[in-house]
Amino acid sequence: MTITDAPPAPAPDRTAELAALKAQAVAGPDERATERQHAKGKLTARERIGLLLDEGSFHEIEALRRHRATGFGLENKKPYTDGVVTGWGTVDGRTVFVFAHDFRIFGGALGEAHAEKIHKVMDLALAAGAPLVSHNDGAGARIQEGVSALAGYGGIFQRNTRASGVIPQISVMLGPCAGGAAYSPALTDFVFMVRDTSQMFITGPDVVRAVTGEEITQNGLGGADVHAALSGVAAFAHEDEPTCLEDVRHLLSLLPANNRETPPREPTGDPAARRTDALSTIVPANPQQAYDIRKVIEEVVDDGDYFEVHPAWATNVVCALARIDGHVTAFVANQPASLAGVLDIHASEKAARFVQFCDAFNIPLVTLVDVPGFLPGVDQEHGGIIRHGAKLLYAYCNATVPRISLVLRKAYGGAYIVMDSRSIGADLALAWPTNEIAVMGAEGAANVIFRREIAAAADPDAMRAQKITEYTTELMHPYYAAERGLVDDVIDPGETRSVLADALAMLRPKYADLPSRKHGNPPV
Repeated sequence: MTITDAPPAPAPDRTAELAALKAQAVAGPDERATERQHAKGKLTARERIGLLLDEGSFHEIEALRRHRATGFGLENKKPYTDGVVTGWGTVDGRTVFVFAHDFRIFGGALGEAHAEKIHKVMDLALAAGAPLVSHNDGAGARIQEGVSALAGYGGIFQRNTRASGVIPQISVMLGPCAGGAAYSPALTDFVFMVRDTSQMFITGPDVVRAVTGEEITQNGLGGADVHAALSGVAAFAHEDEPTCLEDVRHLLSLLPANNRETPPREPTGDPAARRTDALSTIVPANPQQAYDIRKVIEEVVDDGDYFEVHPAWATNVVCALARIDGHVTAFVANQPASLAGVLDIHASEKAARFVQFCDAFNIPLVTLVDVPGFLPGVDQEHGGIIRHGAKLLYAYCNATVPRISLVLRKAYGGAYIVMDSRSIGADLALAWPTNEIAVMGAEGAANVIFRREIAAAADPDAMRAQKITEYTTELMHPYYAAERGLVDDVIDPGETRSVLADALAMLRPKYADLPSRKHGNPPV
């Protein structure tokens, strides 16, 4: 038999080879690495994706990607996925894109191939018009790859910025995030953190100790509670990863896929015309008496269910997402139970950011007003309360979604204007019969206007009381603003839910023709 007559060699089983390679990519480096991850109270990248997405819906891309770097031993260590799992799936049947750092591989550190995988999934999310959720658990830039790793971060930041206001971006912090890596989450819409296992900081405790001499732990410097209550970087802090990822799913259910859509409606058995007579009890008539504004929101929305954003930071203002008659609605509300509901630097920043997000993603705004003014003080003035308060003013003035303001009790001075008053463009301005809309409280106003009369009176206290009553009667009665067209209607608190439901339905087709410009220049 000649060579040409020899039987052909059997073709390799490419399907089996592919299956083996993919199984290797899914398994990760080794079982011990997985055990170490679990020992820290952390899940693996794929376990996290499994909790976030609907079962069996995940489609992975570039699972077989490997880095091309050499030097420092990298040429001998080229694991599949290169330390990040990327792809898409569904949450409640709606498409969501995701990437998750795999701490078991290179400590989740970002290299060139790793970054290009993230760039690809971000580009796909933007092209498909679907939310992007990042699971962050990495050691920063891969030092062995030098500037190539840093350039990878630059590509991520650029894409975060390009996608801002186009698709919802959610960052879930499930491990360390240090240095420049922390700026990507800061550019996204919402940041979730898990206590004890996730930290964010620009310079770690060792650098802080070397430069300033201060001793501090990683959690004390940049843990979940620090960022949820002090810095405002994190919108949510959770006890464990499953609870955290369940709340991410819930948030996604309240958001549209992109800026061209509206949030999904969810049918409810709670009648839109349900009376809210309990509000008269929840909100004391005495403007000096505190109450919890969250109980007002709970009474008004469908089934009493709302999702509060930044619940632990700037607690003198409440920002929440909820539904009225099945439609997603955003609430911005002064909180009399915290600092009497005044506006300060942090409250202004918190509310401004929330208003901008809701405007970008077609979520109507309901503003509940009970505000005595801006917080006075040297610290506030030197900290830039003018500039920070202007952020909230700019956000409201710039918003084109349906906007309804409701004055429950007091609304004084510049804070009244800033809290979406009729004069800055609220579509409807409503008030309860307990409202007090004025430049300032009656006592302060009387002391200014009638200073000489009070000082010259035989009984200054009696004269002051008389002038306070006079000012209140003339300028602070519940219908003064309505008589001048600054309030569209004074409503019975028991009709609040039905009035809001009807008004939101009327405003739903609202269209705003914006002026031609590249972009505005908001205060920062």
